[in-house]
Amino acid sequence: MELILITAAFAAGFLSLKCNLPPLVGFLLAGFGLNALGFSSNDTIITLADLGVTLLLFTIGLKLDIKTLLSQEIWAGATVHNLLSTALFSLALLLLKVLGVSTIASMNLEQIVLLGFALSFSSTVFAVKSLQEKGEMNATYGTLAIGILVMQDIFAVIFLTASTGKLPEWYAIALFALPLLRPLFYKLLDWVGHGEMLVLFGIFFALVVGAGLFELVGMKADLGALILGMLLAGHKKASELSKSLFNLKELFLVCFFLNIGLSEQPTLTGFALALLFLLLLPLKGVLYFLVLNAFKFRVRTSLLASLSLFNFSEFGLIVSGLAFKMGWMSGDILVALAIAVSISFVIAAPINRKGHELYQRSGRWLKEHAAEKLHQRDQLINPGSAQVLILGMGRIGTGAYDELRNRYGNICLGIEVREEAAIVHQTLGRNVIEGDATDPDFWERILDTANVKLVLLAMPHHQGNQTALEQLQLRNYQGQIAAIAEYQDQIDTLIENGVDAAFNIYSEAGSGFAGNVCEQLKPQFQKV
Repeated sequence: MELILITAAFAAGFLSLKCNLPPLVGFLLAGFGLNALGFSSNDTIITLADLGVTLLLFTIGLKLDIKTLLSQEIWAGATVHNLLSTALFSLALLLLKVLGVSTIASMNLEQIVLLGFALSFSSTVFAVKSLQEKGEMNATYGTLAIGILVMQDIFAVIFLTASTGKLPEWYAIALFALPLLRPLFYKLLDWVGHGEMLVLFGIFFALVVGAGLFELVGMKADLGALILGMLLAGHKKASELSKSLFNLKELFLVCFFLNIGLSEQPTLTGFALALLFLLLLPLKGVLYFLVLNAFKFRVRTSLLASLSLFNFSEFGLIVSGLAFKMGWMSGDILVALAIAVSISFVIAAPINRKGHELYQRSGRWLKEHAAEKLHQRDQLINPGSAQVLILGMGRIGTGAYDELRNRYGNICLGIEVREEAAIVHQTLGRNVIEGDATDPDFWERILDTANVKLVLLAMPHHQGNQTALEQLQLRNYQGQIAAIAEYQDQIDTLIENGVDAAFNIYSEAGSGFAGNVCEQLKPQFQKV
């Protein structure tokens, strides 16, 4: 059976990729197809799916600054949206009840509100994978979406704890001592090195220290993984740890999407109800946009964040599953919600891929805030006398900045998407500002690029560099452009699309290493 599941997942994922859809859409369809052929989920698939979600939340925590959750637009925005969407969805469901829609007609008010609450969630798994594939996890709209999703996860955990009537054990209070152990955790992370022990460290902390410890005291295991990740987020190796777990997490999440399709047998009644639920999806997106836009974010930021959250959630399935077990919800509703969640992923995938294009079409008639009232991340940018723009101030961008400064003086302006990283660069004396170079409005906010003679595309994701290149070309930039890439086909694509020079980051690192060795050590070789 496992061989059939692997084959079906690979074939469906590959076809989705060729259709310009995320592979997860294929995994979902493979699950439903296998279900229709008589296959069902098993303990192995369920266990691996749970491990995937736990590792996902752990890696989210590794990238999450607690200050993000404490910002008003996150905690207040998530709370307002959850309350409004639950209320409006409940009203819509009450209307269906009055109209006599089967299954819903027999539900009481409490059951309808519970269903509205389940429909109010958006998918953490889908949004994170979508953002990762676009290389925009750290973009302003990406951090907003992730912050709201984490708050929703917290809401779900609170509900699950309260609805079961099972309070955490009294000794759960000991968990408040975890931040005091952070120095010890940091030391362990320093000691494990960079190889397989780093991967094992991540698995141990996510599944044993985080999930296991929280489950032991009667709390949600996934919440423990998230919190342990957040405790490690400030360490210099947090990003490396997240990358080391990436492939393992992705493999387990294949089982998660397969399991959704394998777990429920679609029925005509369930499919009809799912279509009715999907009619509420645009309302959810509009609410997200209105809430975020009320916090003075740009139209583009509000729109792309809303599109990332434009789906139903696996946490909604978890909430509904618990309600079904406790007799609060019928099986038809659970099946309908599972189908609605799956179809919402299929709908949201191409919409998210076309997000920038949708913004360019709709941004003209969506009203923007006055420039002086915009969020501080969205203020106008003056590059001054900078002759070089470096897009992406990671290790490669920073190295290029320092080298150009040593050669020509202060001619560079660095663009870094992460606010905290930009501040660190500024304290070290570099001319770096926060900004999202894949953002069309970013280029519109730049007052004047007449002095800029060279742009370096140094972002870690090929799609991000490709998007920035397209934005430069749309604005008829006349200077030179150089870019980095990981693979030869990416270099070929960049050259075909108009960059003046593209370099493989691995070969350039080796060349630079040899050059520095010869320059500093001056070895006395005999030329042959």
